[in-house]
Amino acid sequence: MLDKNGIAKRIAREVQDGYYVNLGIGIPTLVANYIPEGMHVVLQSENGILGMGPFPVEGTEDADLINAGKQTVTLLPGSSIFDSAMSFGMIRSQKVNLTILGAMEVSEFGDIANWKIPGKMVKGMGGAMDLVASAKNIIVAMQHVNKAGESKLLPKCELPITGLRCVKKIVTELAVLDVLPQGGFKLLERAPGVSVEQIVKATAGKLIVEGDIPEMVL
Repeated sequence: MLDKNGIAKRIAREVQDGYYVNLGIGIPTLVANYIPEGMHVVLQSENGILGMGPFPVEGTEDADLINAGKQTVTLLPGSSIFDSAMSFGMIRSQKVNLTILGAMEVSEFGDIANWKIPGKMVKGMGGAMDLVASAKNIIVAMQHVNKAGESKLLPKCELPITGLRCVKKIVTELAVLDVLPQGGFKLLERAPGVSVEQIVKATAGKLIVEGDIPEMVL
């Protein structure tokens, strides 16, 4: 079973040379620490940064350099800083190749709920709606089950929807799954030490298991 860093490390393997990548709040921000050495990837933050690096070493933080989740970050050579209007112009015009988001729920059709739990105060929806509407490719980094042990991969999202039929792939502490166009989660890989049976039990939505499922390589 993976921890949050393990999920981020596995997702980093999905990034390709030359990609412009938006990292959402939560687990996705950790992906910045695992971009393969020698690979040219430009990380974008919706609050107005292009060219983020890994998280700073403790003691070297600059409080003026933060990502969309208000975490301190580093800048790589050639990076730039601009206003949020410019940032969302990049997103809406589909200049971003890959968006990595966290989620509270994902449906078997690729619907995502990640911005609000009814009854809880939120500051606003943030940029999630723009990201899911405009992104060419969306990978979700999330926990497979909630604190009560209930599945977060569902036949239908129960929380307020952020976007419909937009998620292409999911990486959790248990597995890597594709979301099929016709509906259903296709199991691609299982986390080290995790059995297919555990994944089946933890998935409420339609799960497709074909052949032997390999263990993740991190």
